[in-house]
Amino acid sequence: MLTIPVNPLQSTQTPHSGYHWDGSGRRFFEGWYYRVTLPDCGQTFAFMYSIEDPIGGQPYSGGAAQVLGVNDEYLCRIFPDVTKFWASRDALALGHWGKTNLNSQPLYLLPSEFAQYVQEGYQATANLNQGFMQDPATGFYCRWEYEIQPVYGWGNQNSIQQSTAGWLSFLQIFEPGWQILMAHGLASGWIDWNGKIYQFQNAPAYGEKNWGGAFPQKWFWLNCNSFDGEPDLALTAGGGRRGVLWWMESVAMIGLHYQGQFYEFVPWNAKVEWDIQPWGRWQMKAKNLDYEIELTGTTHLPGTPLRAPTAKGLQFCCQDTMQGKLTLELRQIRGTSPLVILKADSYLCGLEIGGGSWNNFWQST
Repeated sequence: MLTIPVNPLQSTQTPHSGYHWDGSGRRFFEGWYYRVTLPDCGQTFAFMYSIEDPIGGQPYSGGAAQVLGVNDEYLCRIFPDVTKFWASRDALALGHWGKTNLNSQPLYLLPSEFAQYVQEGYQATANLNQGFMQDPATGFYCRWEYEIQPVYGWGNQNSIQQSTAGWLSFLQIFEPGWQILMAHGLASGWIDWNGKIYQFQNAPAYGEKNWGGAFPQKWFWLNCNSFDGEPDLALTAGGGRRGVLWWMESVAMIGLHYQGQFYEFVPWNAKVEWDIQPWGRWQMKAKNLDYEIELTGTTHLPGTPLRAPTAKGLQFCCQDTMQGKLTLELRQIRGTSPLVILKADSYLCGLEIGGGSWNNFWQST
């Protein structure tokens, strides 16, 4: 039986960890993202799970699992039966059964039971990610099972964790919602990528989610928690154009966890600027009363198209690479001579653009 953790002060469980669907028939999606980075071989695996219109019987009702794997190769499976999806409202826990010989209501299974009874599908919690999926046309498959030890949620260690988009993100007027569930963690287990098995111990892990009944027009994203010589460092940054009641707004943020401290640059406490090319270069800088940060992500790789929920269902509308180059510098503001706290580099940064209107660069403050 799955035990749901409480959220004491020491917990890394964030707000919005639970499932958001209210049981109504309104247009709705929820998506979850798990990432594990393998620095020894320079590869990353990203697992993306989603459910749309879970009431069923709607044009876009159904679920999906996507994997962005070795060298940005891609695998996707659709799970149309919404009755085989389950999720906890109180904690991070979800799953979707595809092929199975079980006739019971879907629920969390012990990893050994899942492997025995669920021939295709997935289950994931704050401490586990497990599943199997195969392309029926090519036979290409991925099987995975790894445990996760959370290190950073979203906020300072040993403090109550924060909503990524602020406390107003509990209101439906700000949709879609976005929550980093685990800025950094340690993953141990294995991934079988079409016959090549990757085993790992204490590999950098990450998790986030989004949800709602509205869809962003345009967005960008940077994520990295595997830096050269800096094992205790995690960055997530991003921005987008989203609907707020009857108007559209462009917002962006940068969040950095480093040596137990959380450095947050968001619209309500900082000036955030960005200059994003249609593909290949992501530049951001931000400044609040105490700190300033600059970061640049670049790639010469073409990127891989991924599906994302849209007003017309799951569509190819974003482009990713997990092998981007990232440089960042964090400074403390001290008079006229800022003090450099951190300089860091990585060649395993996740970079993404999504939505429409990417014919030109996107520059904004």
